[in-house]
Order: sequence, then C-alpha cells, then structure tokens
Amino acid sequence: MATDSDAPLSRRERERRTRRQAMLRAAESVFAEKGYDHATLEEIAERAEFGKGTLYNYFEGGKEGIFFAVLDTIYDELCDLIAESVAEALASDRVDPRACYHTLVGKAIDFYHDREDLFVILIKEAYRMCFSHDASKVAYFQRQQERMVNALLPMLQQADENGALRDLPLEAMAHLLIENIDGLIVHRAIMANHPNRPTSCQHQSILDDPEKAATFLTTMLFDGVAAPPSA
Repeated sequence: MATDSDAPLSRRERERRTRRQAMLRAAESVFAEKGYDHATLEEIAERAEFGKGTLYNYFEGGKEGIFFAVLDTIYDELCDLIAESVAEALASDRVDPRACYHTLVGKAIDFYHDREDLFVILIKEAYRMCFSHDASKVAYFQRQQERMVNALLPMLQQADENGALRDLPLEAMAHLLIENIDGLIVHRAIMANHPNRPTSCQHQSILDDPEKAATFLTTMLFDGVAAPPSA
C-alpha cells in the first residue's frame, strides 16, 4: 500500500532539500577547515552561496543548529553502514559474528578516513557536549549510540540463536563492540594531530591501515589478549 513517504516530492520540496544539502556541505567544509569555534554562519552562507538569513530559515538554531544537522547526517550514514554489514551477515546460511564485525570495523575506518578533518572537529565537540550540563545534548548522543547498538543487535541475536556466542548480555556486547570502534577512531584522530606522532612503527601502521585495524580489533575482542594454553 502506498504511503505519504512514497509520494513524489513537489518541485518546491525538491528545491528545498537541494538547498539544505548545499548548506550542509558548505558547513562541513567550513567546520573541517576552521573548527567549530572559529566557523561563522557568514562564511557558511557565503560558501553555500546563500544569504545568512536564508540559513536561519533552514536551521533555526544558527551555527549550533547546523552543526547538529551535520552530526545527524554522519550518524545516519554510520547507522546505514552498520545495517548494511548486518544485512550481509544475515543473508548467509550461518551468521559469522567475527567476520561481520571485521567487515564493519574496516568500513568504519574507511568512513573516518574519507572525512578525517571533519571528524576531528566532530569528535572534539561531541565529547565536550557529552560532558556538559545540558541534559538535552547528553540525551542526543545517548540516542545516537542506541541507534547504532540497535542496528548491530539483529546480527548478535541471530548468532546467539545459532550458538556462536558466549552466554553474555547481547545489548551490553553490542555496546562494547560499537564503543571499541569509536575508541579506535578517537585514538586515530588524537595520534593524527599529535605533534610528536611517530612516522614508522607497528602501532601507527595499524591505525593507518583499515584492514590491519579491523584484524587487530576483531582479534582483541573475539580472541582476547592471552595466549592459548600450550598443548
């Protein structure tokens, strides 16, 4: 049955969406270059080729409003990325949680690499807001975390039904798996901006190579760090 969301958009609505996307792309580039504190609505408007007043018509919260709209876009893409990896895993005859997670980590690292300059700003501001006294902002990031966890859960639930996982709380497991990807990306961002960043070492090669990073994190979480007992 057709729904309202299936109906074709009017020309006016298409134009509005196109303008909003242009503003978001301009905001992303300005935030990436200047940082949140030094970015201005004037520069975002100029880069998007719209008047400053037009930005307020689309983002009532001004600079903070457009910043959260950028965050919404990033989280939407991350949730889609997780959902795609999970869908691929569920399409197989028997879900392999380790292989699914390995693929997911690699995709997440690639996603970060493609937007590295912007991610550094987003990470910095997100952590600042998470530890602020503004309950609405804290709740926002909690909702986004839950979205990513809920996107991953179907794979873990199926793997659990197949006996492929230990008897542990699945939601807590999903949080841990997601948060470790986040931790690796944050660490990569810190090292990338470290004044004394090592240029050649095994540690750095893991951070710079999505495949190595995926193998490292998957091994850590699925196999542990202790060597297996000798025969």
